Amino acid sequence: MDVVVVDGLIKVYGDRRVVDGVSFKVRSGEIFGLVGPNGAGKTTTLRMIATLVKPNEGRVLINGVDALAKPVEARRSLSYLPEEAEVYPRLTGYEHMLFHAKLKCPNNYREAVNYGAQLSGLGDRLHDKAGEYSKGMKRRLLIAIALMTRPQVAILDEPTSGLDVYASYSVRKVIRKYSRESNAAVIISSHNMLEVEHLCDRVAFINNGKIIDSGTPIELMNKYSSVNMEEAFIKAIEASTI
Repeated sequence: MDVVVVDGLIKVYGDRRVVDGVSFKVRSGEIFGLVGPNGAGKTTTLRMIATLVKPNEGRVLINGVDALAKPVEARRSLSYLPEEAEVYPRLTGYEHMLFHAKLKCPNNYREAVNYGAQLSGLGDRLHDKAGEYSKGMKRRLLIAIALMTRPQVAILDEPTSGLDVYASYSVRKVIRKYSRESNAAVIISSHNMLEVEHLCDRVAFINNGKIIDSGTPIELMNKYSSVNMEEAFIKAIEASTI
């Protein structure tokens, strides 16, 4: 079932089309990667899907709801974590979860917090102030907060940006666990091709605001006779400019 339908999104800033006719669909239980270099239009696309930025043209359906016409209703099904999200240093990890859970689901916030604690994998460190956390621990906390209310659509912008190998692996493990357990659609943006190759079920290459190709990682690597996603992406860009 297609939980997210993105159809012909266009966003113009000044005289520049930052997003130029982007279309794709994401199914339940699928991790979908939007992959491209910095400035390709990834973040703007995600913000439009999350109803934070209004497109000039196009539409977004979340669980069949027109997200542009009914943004409040669409937001009930989704969660969005921006790349630049930060923690409150004086609050503990547990207090973060409690605060967000009471806002999002006041009637069953304890269940959400318990699930978030499990997803984060932070154990007893949840009772330490978040200002004492490493960057990887902060990101695991923020991703757990984004997922603990079990949204049917989770939008994660550069979830492992700036993290080391171990922290990145831990974050990917949380995302994969959530998607499989909750049968949720997860959309991530990334320019880390190795991450995308190991995490995503399907991938769309975006460059200069346009989707230039899409498919499973294996399909894309085979199509471009490449040994990895990085090489496939470079070849896709070269082919699109011919």
